[in-house]
Formats: sequence, C-alpha cells, structure tokens
Amino acid sequence: MRDAFASVLIGCIALLSASSAAAQERPERILDKPNLNGIWKAIGTAHWNLEPHSAEAIDEFWQLGAIAAIPAGKGVVEGGEIPYLPEARARRDANRAAWPEADPEAKCFLPGIPRANYMPYPFQIVQGDDDDILFIYEYASANRVVNIKTHRPAPIDTWMGVSNGRWEGDTLVVETTGLNGETWLDRAGNFAGAGATVTERFTLIDDSHMRYEATIDNPAVFSRPWTIRLVLYRLVEPDAQLFEFRCIPFSERLLYKHVLPPRE
Repeated sequence: MRDAFASVLIGCIALLSASSAAAQERPERILDKPNLNGIWKAIGTAHWNLEPHSAEAIDEFWQLGAIAAIPAGKGVVEGGEIPYLPEARARRDANRAAWPEADPEAKCFLPGIPRANYMPYPFQIVQGDDDDILFIYEYASANRVVNIKTHRPAPIDTWMGVSNGRWEGDTLVVETTGLNGETWLDRAGNFAGAGATVTERFTLIDDSHMRYEATIDNPAVFSRPWTIRLVLYRLVEPDAQLFEFRCIPFSERLLYKHVLPPRE
C-alpha cells in the first residue's frame, strides 16, 4: 500500500514539479517548520570517495583519458578517516579492487541511505502540512517516505531501509534502520554493513542551501560512530525538474554478460 501510494505521488509530482519549481518565492515555513520543499543536489566528490583523496587515473579506461579520471576531493568525513575495524577495512579494500563491476551503482541497484543524497543526481523533497515527508531520487527512480506522525519498525531489511523522522527545532532528524548491508557508500568501496543505523540531520542555511549530516553506527564494522558533513544546493532555475534515470537497460550487459551474445 505504501509503495503504491509513493508511486502515485511520484507520478503527480512529475507533472507538477516544473510549475512548482518555477515559483520565484516560496513560504519560508510550513506550520512553523522550515520549508524543505524543492529539488536538491550535492556538489563535490563525495560520490567518488567520502574520505580525502587525490586525483587518480582509472587504468581500465585509459582510452577515455582525462574523461575517466577520478577528481580530487578533500573528503566529507569528520576527522578525515572512516574508523573501520580490521576485517571490515579488508572488505573495503576488496570492494575497491573489484570496482566498478562490484559496485551496486553500476548494477542499478537502489543506492541506500545515505548514498542516495550525494550521488551526482538531484532529488526532490515533498513536505506537506505536518505530515510524512517524501524523498524522490532521480537515480533508479528510488524513493523513501520519512515517517513523522507514526514511527514504523523495519519489518525486513531492504536496500533503502525504513526512515523515521522528527523535528529538533529547525532541524529534520531522520533515523534509518533495516538496511540490508548490500549497498556501498561511494565508488571507493566504503560500506556500512548489515545492521547499520544512519541518523541524518537536514538544516536549512538559507533558502537555497541546506547543511546535511549523516552519522553511521555499526559496531560490527566500525570502532565508533562517525559522521559525514556536506552542503546540499537547491536548484533555483525556473525550469528545474527531475528527469528519469531508469538505469536497468544500462546495466543489463554487466549483469548478464555470461548469457548475452557478444557485442559486435
């Protein structure tokens, strides 16, 4: 029922997004809560690697030259380094060595939380009057409902988990559990593992900038909880809208190359 409801909302929003985004002004608050409505996007290199990293060539794609190079980034992890336990760090290194084929993003799997919020694709927040909040992601048509009125447990583990939210002053705090542990956090093989709890904090800086924080806690993978911090930017152009990025056709050969005929 909830999935069907979300699908209907997505269809309606696709029709209305252009006109709603075209508005030059919007209410600053909704029932005394900050207005988070809009299309948002992270700018930077967090989707490549959450930790600080230098620019790097990808040898497997040397034909593309600089087009395929990884851009440098100062990282978004508080303290600079993710505090892996030794066995988990070895798994991260194995993930990194198997990129890109092993990356769930390459396979068009759902991105999970928090990765969905800093991929190089925009997403839309739909906030009504004192009700649940809908997040719609361009990548893979992913979506999630943040339960505000009634918090719900996670019945099973899934790619996107279950998100329950509350307001702490002007900050939207969202706790996501029930993540299946199959997602990665970036293209560098970082991961959170099954049983992780992700606590996000969305705080408006001004009408077009939002501070985003996500604290990840999983004692089976990390020696302590750790936090990422970055800024989300609202798309302010009059015709801002989400487009479809239904990536399954793009990943079919990667997933089924063992049964598909060779490319001519």
